[in-house]
Amino acid sequence: GYTLFPKNVLIPGVLEEAEFYNITSLIKLVKDKIRERDSKISQVPVKHVYRVLQCQEEELTQMVSTMSDGWKFEQLVSIGSSYNYGNEDQAEFLCVVSKELHNTPYGTTSEPSEKAKV
Repeated sequence: GYTLFPKNVLIPGVLEEAEFYNITSLIKLVKDKIRERDSKISQVPVKHVYRVLQCQEEELTQMVSTMSDGWKFEQLVSIGSSYNYGNEDQAEFLCVVSKELHNTPYGTTSEPSEKAKV
């Protein structure tokens, strides 16, 4: 069997009607269409957003422990001198964090809703 669904028709609604009227061939076609649609959605590649945060040594632990949900620690890069010349001098770091963004089935990307806290 072969069935065309207009873009403005909700496929679950067609399934509901087919089940109500017990049209078995249409039920099978609609369920196949739903499985096909769902498998395409699950194959959408995941995109990653990376952020680079600059911090001093004393801020590092708090920054990593208070990162917003979804943000993941990736890498820590030392950019300052490792020598302490006095009490005021602190090592500086770049902290690389990432977050996964999932594409919606309509081609738009879900935007990150929060920024990592510093």
